[in-house]
Amino acid sequence: MNGSANGHSTLGAEAMPAQAARVNGSSTMLPQIHEALELVHGAYSSNESRRQASLFLEEIKTNDEAPYHGFTLASDKSQQPVVRHYALSLLEYAIRHKWAEYSEEQATALRQWVLQLSQNVSPEDPLYLRNKTAQLWVEVAKRSWGAAWIDMDELLVQLWNLPGSVVHKEFVLFVLETLSDEVFNGDDTVAVLREGALSKACVEIFTPATVLTEAFPNRQIGTTVRCGEEGWLVRLGELLDQCLETDLYNNPQYQSCAVKALAVYKSVMPWAIPRAIASASCVQQMCKSLAASSVAVQLASVEALHALYCRMHFSDEEFLSLVCPMYRSQMVDLLRKLYEWSVVNPNDIDDEKYLFAKKFSEMMSNLGSFIEQKISAIPEDCDLPNLLNLFLAVAQSPSFVISIPILVTWTRLLRSDTIGSSPTMTPIIAPLLELCSSRLIRYESMPEDSDDSSLVFLLEDIDTIPERHAFLGNYRRYCVTIIELVVRQKQSEAIYHILGQFDQSVQHLYDGQPPFSVEKYSKTSIPFLRVDAHFTVIEAALKGYMKWRSVHGSKLQQDEQQRVAIENNLEAWCERLLELNFEDPLIRKRALQLAVAFSTNALDKKVGFMLKVLEHILMSQPLERPEFAAYTEAVKELQSDGTYELQRLASKMPDQLLDVYEQLEAKVNEIIASGRLEAKRQTSYQTFLFTIIHRATNIDPDLRLQKLQGFINPVQQLWKDPQLEQSITSFAGFCDLLGLNGVREFLVSRRVHEIDNWALYQLDVEGQALQAGLDERLKALPLRTTKSFLACSTEKVERDTPAYKISCALWRDALPVILPNLLKFLSHAHAFHNPANWSGLPPEMRGLVGRILTDRFWQAGISEGTKEDFYARVTGTKSTMEGFASSIRGSVRAVREACYSMLWCMSRLDVDFYGFSELPGPLAHALFSDAHCLSSHQLIGLLNVVRLMVDDCPVEVRGHFVPPILATCFAQMDAKISSEWEKLAQKQVSQTPGDNLTEEMKEESILRQLTHTAVMMIGGFLDPARPSKKLQSLPVNWHHSRLTEIDPQTASDAGKDAPANGSNLSSAYPTMRKFCLTSSTILEPLLLFLAHAIRMRDGRCCGVVLRVFRSIIPDFAASQDSPLSSSIREFISTDVLKACISSLNEPYFVDLQKDLAHLIASILTHYSPVTDTPRQILLTLPGLQEKSVDKCIDYIMRPGMQQRQQRALVLDLLRDLKGVSISEQGRISKSASAARKERSKMQQEFLKEQPQQTQQADNRQPSPSLEGVAGMFDS
Repeated sequence: MNGSANGHSTLGAEAMPAQAARVNGSSTMLPQIHEALELVHGAYSSNESRRQASLFLEEIKTNDEAPYHGFTLASDKSQQPVVRHYALSLLEYAIRHKWAEYSEEQATALRQWVLQLSQNVSPEDPLYLRNKTAQLWVEVAKRSWGAAWIDMDELLVQLWNLPGSVVHKEFVLFVLETLSDEVFNGDDTVAVLREGALSKACVEIFTPATVLTEAFPNRQIGTTVRCGEEGWLVRLGELLDQCLETDLYNNPQYQSCAVKALAVYKSVMPWAIPRAIASASCVQQMCKSLAASSVAVQLASVEALHALYCRMHFSDEEFLSLVCPMYRSQMVDLLRKLYEWSVVNPNDIDDEKYLFAKKFSEMMSNLGSFIEQKISAIPEDCDLPNLLNLFLAVAQSPSFVISIPILVTWTRLLRSDTIGSSPTMTPIIAPLLELCSSRLIRYESMPEDSDDSSLVFLLEDIDTIPERHAFLGNYRRYCVTIIELVVRQKQSEAIYHILGQFDQSVQHLYDGQPPFSVEKYSKTSIPFLRVDAHFTVIEAALKGYMKWRSVHGSKLQQDEQQRVAIENNLEAWCERLLELNFEDPLIRKRALQLAVAFSTNALDKKVGFMLKVLEHILMSQPLERPEFAAYTEAVKELQSDGTYELQRLASKMPDQLLDVYEQLEAKVNEIIASGRLEAKRQTSYQTFLFTIIHRATNIDPDLRLQKLQGFINPVQQLWKDPQLEQSITSFAGFCDLLGLNGVREFLVSRRVHEIDNWALYQLDVEGQALQAGLDERLKALPLRTTKSFLACSTEKVERDTPAYKISCALWRDALPVILPNLLKFLSHAHAFHNPANWSGLPPEMRGLVGRILTDRFWQAGISEGTKEDFYARVTGTKSTMEGFASSIRGSVRAVREACYSMLWCMSRLDVDFYGFSELPGPLAHALFSDAHCLSSHQLIGLLNVVRLMVDDCPVEVRGHFVPPILATCFAQMDAKISSEWEKLAQKQVSQTPGDNLTEEMKEESILRQLTHTAVMMIGGFLDPARPSKKLQSLPVNWHHSRLTEIDPQTASDAGKDAPANGSNLSSAYPTMRKFCLTSSTILEPLLLFLAHAIRMRDGRCCGVVLRVFRSIIPDFAASQDSPLSSSIREFISTDVLKACISSLNEPYFVDLQKDLAHLIASILTHYSPVTDTPRQILLTLPGLQEKSVDKCIDYIMRPGMQQRQQRALVLDLLRDLKGVSISEQGRISKSASAARKERSKMQQEFLKEQPQQTQQADNRQPSPSLEGVAGMFDS
């Protein structure tokens, strides 16, 4: 090679660096290296001697003589492998860290040493030595191939063609695979900066010469880097042919070679020219490998095919040559046999087969997606019927992890009308419906000791409960989508099949199960789970039918006839459903939900049926059985859902209900007068009547307003009660109003702080009386009633509709009466959490405040037992001291959450709420003065209501309303969240075996949720894609006598010169993003919090914050700007940059290193031309030389530099500061079982879901959900 007779034997002292030649006779260094390695690896070495030896070995790497010693030791076959491996690391260090300092002669000598070591690899060398040597080859190639080193491909071919053992072929395969990965997917600085030259060279050496000529006829031939005409794709195919002709099972050498060749295919398929893949018959080679007698080869082949079919964009010609061969009968038959072979026993899993089956399913999923894309291009010789049957078989796998990728494919296929209506699909529809229907049972509610195969697989595949729940949620979503699509395609045929399945099942509901029993009632009984699954199927069918009806139902006569027939049959079926006498309250609840869903959708024209549903709700009042807690809880759920369903009917069908309003009003009054209803349900019945009047369209406006005021005026009068107003003027009065003053005396008299287990301490008569009093006092407050009527007035009511205008008029006079007292309620409810306000407690009991006010809630995967167990514990401790504490915090929480809900509803009333000029200050005080005393769990609700109020604020008054609210909010959140993360870090450092880890895990989980809520709120405000808020046209008399007017011309600094009227008024008001970025009041606390969030150990939140910073950095880059921009730029250049570097240095943030480097690069790119601060910060870091920093900044700022290249430059500059993840600290080979546990990207996606709110305890429902975050963005 390279002109030498025996490869590299001509390499001598004359080619070596001069300093290395001088130490040729060194007699001291090599023995010292040996001794140090023996100490490092010796079992009996002391820790100190091992540490000293390690330091010595690391120091040698920086020595100028190190490369020569490395080559000398690595070449000596008599040395121990551990010595030779260290020797190779000396060469690696020289190449990676000193290459740029070497002269051309020195670099050539170093390269020649690597080439000579490569030629001399032998089968006797351990694999890790051969791979290390190949890695050195790649490191040299990244730096000089295509420039100083032209003949690399020729040298690889020479190694490839060496006779004898396949060891050199394996070496070349490792080089090719690693080179491909590093050039096209890696983040190594050298490879990224030379990406253009290296990627072009890779394409050239892999592609057959004829294909290059055809694909690029006008290509300019520069320096030739390839050897031979065939290219590596062809050579790989020839090698695979040779390997597959042998008995792989009994020839591990050839088996290993085939696996490595397929690994190169896997690396190359995403970027190789499709015509080259076809010309080299790569697909055929991979298919032949699928039939090999080796599981390892088959798995490698599936992974290579998967890599190819992840490329979702092929021309028709490429599709025919690369995809269609997989659709032909012979190949489909092989694929079926492979799948059948890979089926494993859930109770005795064959790890290799199961891993193969998972990869096979993902490959088939991608393969199937092309059918929908290219249906018109598929030739007739393709065996689609059997291929679709194979997709069905894989989807039917009892392992959901194998099944779910194919479910995704079915959702894509069924969206195509061509495929869905094809005769080929006809025999598949019924089993597909059967499959999806059977899989909709809630497996997470089934007992874990069940012998159901799917559950056994699920527990084996997914360890944690949250991930299991998320995965099952996604699986059900795909099943529901398939049912919807099938019904949309097949209409009556599918609907009648589904309804028939339910009718048959309900006749055998308790077969194999104990009969229904109130005494042994369970919310997760098998009969309930079965019915719930069937109802879910029917709901999906209803959605599919409604989609068909919305598109086709009124266009064609035959469609109309079919629609009438279907709906008549649905009505008859629903009437039979209402007649079924289910004993289980939860089954009755689900039946009720389904009946209302049909009434408000498919049967929305059938008023008679709607009235039957209404009557069923009003008359269905099962008796509670207090002695059986589980059953009673289910009855309460049914009752609560009944009132919700009434509200749905009222909002969806108000005009129909208006016709029978007088009868309904009489019936509701009769029910209320019976005295059987608690206050909450009474209010629900009243809001039902209110909603009918409010939403109806065929009623006289004056009569409507008169009737609605009949509901609201009594509520308004409650707020005018002098005794109420007097009570809430002080914190003591507030406590007395809620019955909390007696609580303090009771706690002191019972010396509660000396009771260890409150759940075992039974309340005496006085305690029970106090507890009952708390509940009665709470019911007497106007909060719940006001909240309910406000919600009915504003929720799901669009602006500029008659209903909205009615709401504004209805509440206009009430808001000035309610709002001042509402803020006092909220302020006192927050103040109750501040121990300083508990004046009646002695000092030794002050610590109890936190314990009393800490909410109990259940979290999946963290809390012990099931959710039902948790609720049972809560119910069982009601008469204990724990239950008493629950009642205390429950009363305060009810006040707090009612205030949140009312504020949000009021904010929907536009200027009637925001028009109070004095509102922002008192509102900010009420929201945040004691917010630091709230728990993380409680703060999430506060942040949500703040976000919604800011979102709803009209642009005309934004400048007046928003800054005080957000400035206070961000300052409080920064202090609270930062301090909570500090406390958590201190706890983790000082953990002892006796600590309650479950509570700590819950605290950490909730803190993560709070942090995420905060950063997503900021992300929403600063989202560049956030639509501008529509300008409200303010009438001249938009305020009234009790509402102080805000002049739009003075409400916003940005809009002070805006005209009072005119179509261009909205252009005078900035977007929310610009508004925040130009307001120092908001921006300073906002950025301070974001800077601190970079250091918070939550990868998800940190990732969001980094994207936010990247999006705003360019806004402060101008050299001629305001003092605010200059100060923000300096803050980002110092504090934010330091935070990024600190996180980059921590192993925890290793997965975010690219994002951190990206942000650092953005700071350097935009701010270095304006300020020297970023450079000075970098120069303060240990080990960074001024020359290196300046060179990095210079390269980053060059025109045309890509983000990936900038990021790589930063990572290279800070390479000695980067944290190293545990997985990178030592490479450990994985067993098949461990490999099976690893998750592909597709599997990881199936485990994701939106964060859910935790389940609240204490038998009180949380306030209406305030979820819904603006979409995030990426710069």
